[in-house]
Order: sequence, then C-alpha cells, then structure tokens
Amino acid sequence: MNQTQHHTTEVAILGAGPVGLTIANYLSKQGVQVTVIEQLDQLIDYPRAIGIDDESLRTIQSLGLIKQVLPHTTPNHAMRFLTPKGRCFADIQPMTREFGWPRRNAFIQPQVDRVLLEGLALYPTTQVFFSRHLNSFTQDKDHVTLNLTTKDKKQEIIQAQYLIACDGGNSFVRRNLNINFEGKTAPNQWIVIDLANDPLATPHVYLCCDPVRPYVSAALPHGIRRFEFMVMPGETQEELSKPENINRLLGKVLPHTDNIEVIRQRVYTHNARIADRFRVDRILLAGDAAHIMPVWQGQGYNSGMRDAFNLAWKMALVIKKVASPEILDSYQLERKDHAQAMINLSVLAGHVLAPPKKWQGVVRDSISYVLNYIQPIKRYLLEMRFKPMPKYNEGILAPFSGKNTPVGKMFIQPHVQFGNKDKILLDDVIGNNFAILAWGVNPTWGISPTIMKKWIKLGIKFIQVVPNVQLDAPNQTSNADFITIGDADSEIRTWFGQTNQSMVILRPDRFIAGLAIPQTVNSISEELFEKMHLIN
Repeated sequence: MNQTQHHTTEVAILGAGPVGLTIANYLSKQGVQVTVIEQLDQLIDYPRAIGIDDESLRTIQSLGLIKQVLPHTTPNHAMRFLTPKGRCFADIQPMTREFGWPRRNAFIQPQVDRVLLEGLALYPTTQVFFSRHLNSFTQDKDHVTLNLTTKDKKQEIIQAQYLIACDGGNSFVRRNLNINFEGKTAPNQWIVIDLANDPLATPHVYLCCDPVRPYVSAALPHGIRRFEFMVMPGETQEELSKPENINRLLGKVLPHTDNIEVIRQRVYTHNARIADRFRVDRILLAGDAAHIMPVWQGQGYNSGMRDAFNLAWKMALVIKKVASPEILDSYQLERKDHAQAMINLSVLAGHVLAPPKKWQGVVRDSISYVLNYIQPIKRYLLEMRFKPMPKYNEGILAPFSGKNTPVGKMFIQPHVQFGNKDKILLDDVIGNNFAILAWGVNPTWGISPTIMKKWIKLGIKFIQVVPNVQLDAPNQTSNADFITIGDADSEIRTWFGQTNQSMVILRPDRFIAGLAIPQTVNSISEELFEKMHLIN
C-alpha cells in the first residue's frame, strides 16, 4: 500500500502558467517558501498569447529576468486594422516608454514561460510539481490543504498557509468555491496557425476585417508567423486541422502554400467573463481563473500579469507577518474594475474586426475613412490612448482629491544617473521595495522616529532626485539614510512640475500610494499604514 506523502509550504500556487510562475518568482525573491503545482507533464507549448506590454515587462524586470525575456520579443509592434480591400483604417503603434519599456511588443509565450520556470531554480526552498491532479481542497482558519494524485497514482497532501489559484478559465478551484463567472461566450471560434520560416516576413500584426472570413496575420520573433481565421458555422477543429484545409485557409493570404512549415494549430473560443470574488479567506484567484477576455487587444496575458504584481507584494507582507491578512482584500478592490475595462475593450476590438452584422462593417469602413484624416483622432489611435490605463480609486492609497491626481496610477520609469555608473532604469535603483522619492531635498527630513521605524519594517528606500549636473556638487556627499540619483533626462522634474507636492510614495508594484511634502509625510504615511493593516 502506497504511503501518502505530506508537504508543507507557505504559499501553494496552482498552475504553472505565466501568472502562477510570476507570483512564484516574486514571492521566492522575497524569501517566501513557494510550491507550484501543475496538472500537465510540462509547460504548455501550443499557440497562446503573442502580445506583451510595457507593464508586464516592468513586472518581469522586478523578477530579475528581463535580460532573459527580451530576446524573445519584438519591440514597438504595430497593430493595423485593414478593410476588406486592404486599406489601413487604424494604425496603432505607440512609441512612448513612460514605464521604461515599449508599450506594445510581440513575443513567443512558451519561450517566456520557460524563462519564468527556469528562474525558480535560483530559490532552494521553492518547489515545482508537474503531473499532479488536484482531487480536492479544504481550508480552515490557519491553512489550506490540497489532496493530489501523482502520475503514478500516488497520493500527496500539501498544506499551505495560502493557495493562489491560477488554474485557468475552467478553474477547478473557482468552480468548487461556487464563485459565479459571469459574462458571455462569443458565438464564433477562431483557428490559430503558427508557421516557421515566416513566408511573408512583413513586420507587425494585421487584422483584416474581411466580411467573408476575417483573419489576423502577425509577425512574431524568431521568424514565426501567426495566422488566425474565423471558423465558419459547421466547421470543426478536426476538419480544419487536416493539411488540405490548412492549405486552403493559408491560400487566402499567401501566393501559394508550397513548403510551408506548420508548427502547430488550435481552435479557440473567445470568452468575456469575470469572477464575482477574487478571494475566499485563504484562497485567491488570479489570471484566467479570475477573468478571461478575447485576444484582440492582447490583454488577457497582460491583465493576468497585473494581477500577479498586485497580489504578490501584498502576500509577501502577510507571510512575513508585517501586515495582517486584511491587506489581501485590496487585491480585488484594485484589480476587478480594471480587468472589466480590459474585457470591454477586447470585446469592442473584436466587433471592429468582425461586426456582428454586415451593415455595421459598411458603417465602420465609411466612418474610419473620414476619421483617419482628423489628426486628434488619428493620434488617439496611433498612440493607443484608448487603452484604459490602470488607475486605482480605492485600496492602498492615501486620501486624495482632484480628478486628475496621479495617486492610484503607475509611476513613470525613466533612466536615472546613479553614482558613477551609466544611466539605469529607476526600478533597478528601487528594487522590490517601497520607495519615497523627493525632488531636490532630503527625503527623510520631517519623518518622525515612529514613522521611520514602520517604514523600515516594511522595507523602504529613500531617494533624493536632483538634476544630473548637481551630482558632482561639493556639498552633494553620500548619506547612509538615503540614495541620491540624477534626473538624467529631466523626466522626473517634469513629472513633479505637474503637481504641487515634492514627495511621492511608491508601492512595490510601482503604483503611487500617496503624495506629500515634508510637513505632511508623517500623516500621509500613517494613513497608508492603516490601509495596509500593519502589525505592530
């Protein structure tokens, strides 16, 4: 009789997809014991996400894995919507880098997932278990207990302080917690075909609004071409996957189909759904388990990565007993509304590509022709200003007033001068810490000993920002209490010039928790400590 194996861990993560692996890397980097559990025998290698944005790259930067990921991306990847006759009516190619990285990038998800998995090898207390089937789970006031079966039919029990379920749109955990997953399933499916040795080799991604059969053509890194075609009524995955039918689809967009190299193909259904709750006591949902959306804005993957960054730093504080579990309630409070906004945008983009009714396509083409000549609207499309930027109105934020306050938004990530080194990105100075940045003055001045003690317990970096030319000033001596950096391209000065405050308090996920001046920093800090439910 096989003996049941028992494991204990601080955080169990169900699902070795990008969200689960990102949370595992972040927590491991913070010294948390993590166990990742995956039902499959290995990482998924079939067609998946192809767009990674600046926020997700910033998250990967926080894990120390950005250098390994960048070679699997194509920066500044434009998205072009075409009419049936091939006219481009929306050319989306944002070139801004306010968060330190290009806003739109093509990538190969399985290769980036592999980097995230290999990153966990750095942490001796982190375990990754493949080929594990979750039979059941229970939770009490102290633990979550998972009952697993291995590939060779052995039984395992894992006891964790918390479970983060990243087990996909059909989440076993979400269903067994009886959490509603409201939304809609699109009436049509799409077949995705990836080719090696790109037969077109034109850059960017093209979405052709063909009323007969809409399709997508996307250039990916390493010479891979992605095609996506709408599946027509009566067509099945089995039929469409036959070589002759693959060739028939590709014949629509290629001069001929001789010597094409199909890597893989798969039929997808597009869903737009969001969970009622992201947390039930010691169990939390993240990524597709919490929300799923159509692919048209590439935001399913990126929304999951936002979940990961938002949740991971809070979970680390709970495990380290710096903050009480109530801090985890802010995860849903902050993330749910933005996830819903991204679902709405993705559904809208899908309707632009394939309008539910034929007459809507005619109206779209006519209006787009005119709007393309109106510069403000053209710029609105070109710079991707229609994308809802993450903005938290509730959660771990100090009280603020004014509609255009930066509190609750992500802070910029410019290049800065640090010591005698070359210019580096701001986050590489901050690390995975809270930070208080002050323009021109000592950022610790005015902070009382009591407040200072709490900030140090949280993990804080105090940073003085000065113009680059002041770094070599005779009175600019090193200080053990704070770091001085040079504002290499005047971007931080410009940012502070748009507010009447001189200090900005940053959370570990780079969102602005509060603004202050030396005379108000103590009271603002106290407000934040209360919101974070700090343990004295």
